[in-house]
Amino acid sequence: MLKKHSTIKSFKYAFTGLKTAITREPNFRIHLTITTIVLIMAILLQLDFSEFALLAFTIFFVLILELLNTMLEALVNLVSPEIRPEAKVAKDVSAAMVLLAAMMSVIIGLFLFIPKFLEFASRYN
Repeated sequence: MLKKHSTIKSFKYAFTGLKTAITREPNFRIHLTITTIVLIMAILLQLDFSEFALLAFTIFFVLILELLNTMLEALVNLVSPEIRPEAKVAKDVSAAMVLLAAMMSVIIGLFLFIPKFLEFASRYN
């Protein structure tokens, strides 16, 4: 397959996709808000490199799955504008995928942050 546009245009399309997700998808904005809070906490609690790497991977994993969910919902709406059981299954399973990833991120966050909170609290007791 021949490429019909430049690499710079490819990046432009990707950033347009991010902008679309941010402006049209409330759940993506919620994930970004939580990401900001978690990153501030990670800096304040001085996560080490490996902890921060795991946190970054987890954050990007959830954001990527949220984008995938958004893409799948748009595709299902395009292919099947009418309500059909198969379309509902695709959308529900896609949403479940994001839910499981978000739950996993909370568990990882607890593993990373609880020891840091306890260490921080012990310094001031």
